[in-house]
Amino acid sequence: MLDSKIGGIAARKPVNTQTPYDPNHPKIKRVEVYWHTVTYKTIAVYAILIAAIVFAAVYLINPNLYSAAYDKLNKSIGNDGDAVAISQTQAKFVNLDGKVQVKKVNSVQWVDADFRTTLDKGDQIQTSSEGAARITFADGTTYTVKSGTFITVEENSMGNEKPSSSVVHINIGQVDLKTPNYSSPDSKAAVSMEDSVGILHSNSSAAMKADPEHKENEIVVSSGSAEVQRGQERVEIGAHQKASFPTGGPITKSDTLAPPDLSSPRNFEPLIVENPKTASIHFEWKPVPQAVSYTVRISTTAMFTRTVKEAPGVTGTSVDISGLDGGDYFWNVTATSGKKENSEVSETFRFTLVAQGKTQEMLLEITGTQIHGRVAEIIGKTEPGAALIVNGQPVPIIAADGTFRHFTEPLEPGQHTIVIIGENRRGGTAQQKVTIVVPK
Repeated sequence: MLDSKIGGIAARKPVNTQTPYDPNHPKIKRVEVYWHTVTYKTIAVYAILIAAIVFAAVYLINPNLYSAAYDKLNKSIGNDGDAVAISQTQAKFVNLDGKVQVKKVNSVQWVDADFRTTLDKGDQIQTSSEGAARITFADGTTYTVKSGTFITVEENSMGNEKPSSSVVHINIGQVDLKTPNYSSPDSKAAVSMEDSVGILHSNSSAAMKADPEHKENEIVVSSGSAEVQRGQERVEIGAHQKASFPTGGPITKSDTLAPPDLSSPRNFEPLIVENPKTASIHFEWKPVPQAVSYTVRISTTAMFTRTVKEAPGVTGTSVDISGLDGGDYFWNVTATSGKKENSEVSETFRFTLVAQGKTQEMLLEITGTQIHGRVAEIIGKTEPGAALIVNGQPVPIIAADGTFRHFTEPLEPGQHTIVIIGENRRGGTAQQKVTIVVPK
């Protein structure tokens, strides 16, 4: 008997089962056995055909089954490119003060906002009487939602290599809008109010208010320019101008007071005093033409939801205020004209009130300064392990022996006073001031 393998399958060659002819032996019937040889390749082809028939039948019965399976497979292998692209185009909260709530477009429930909350088209946001929020879109546009405001995200288009577009609708309240320097001239940021829309141009800022109870709306531009559209009406507004448009009435444009420029305390400046509660803090700003008085406000929050001090009716351009505890504060100023018209709020500056350490003094010496274009280099020595702040900016590198070199941010031409303060590990504090002149 001979065996052989054909196509990987053992096959037995046919064998003659007939015995030699014997006339004396009873007649024996002959039996013949036949078979067909099958290769692995043939088996694979039939398996694929059967699987294809099964898949086709299932698809005809439930076509959605495969799309769901495909999505699940994408997630399982980490195909999150679309998710990343979506998160990069969503708006998000960058500041939250007080009670701020959000209702997503696909939800009926209001929830408290947090910094993980992302905003999409159709989402609604409301702030309480003591709440405020700042929202940033992917292109750098920021919307500051003031207290007692209710808005809806109407548009958020941030496609790659396409003009960006962000629009929110004010149902009631005020939104301050600030735009970056757009890379595309067709990009826009807008706020709609009832039957009108205010479009802010690149590198501009404005305050937009809607009061449906009194049927009054207005836009006040503090920098850059904007356009008000209502039906076929188009009105351009420049810096320090206001457009008022009551419901059903014409759009009127008028000039406004410019907000004051703040001088002292400088932004992020630390103030070291012996006793913060009794210390008199000097606030100063530049005069505004046509202004007859100013109002100074100090808050513990960046969006002024909690004002701790207010000085109205200041006739000069400075005021001294005391009674503040140690800590971080924010301050701004509003100008008022002889017609009792108020300017928009100035830029907000932050300062820190620090109690001087009495138990231990610390070493802090300024050994030299150098001017590099518009940047000042401050060279000095302090104690190892100490923390230093130069003009509100921390010194990132202090050598093991306490020496340091710090470069300021670009400064305007003219004379500047650089303030350096430090604190050592024992609680001791020190302060030094140097005067430099940046050439024109």
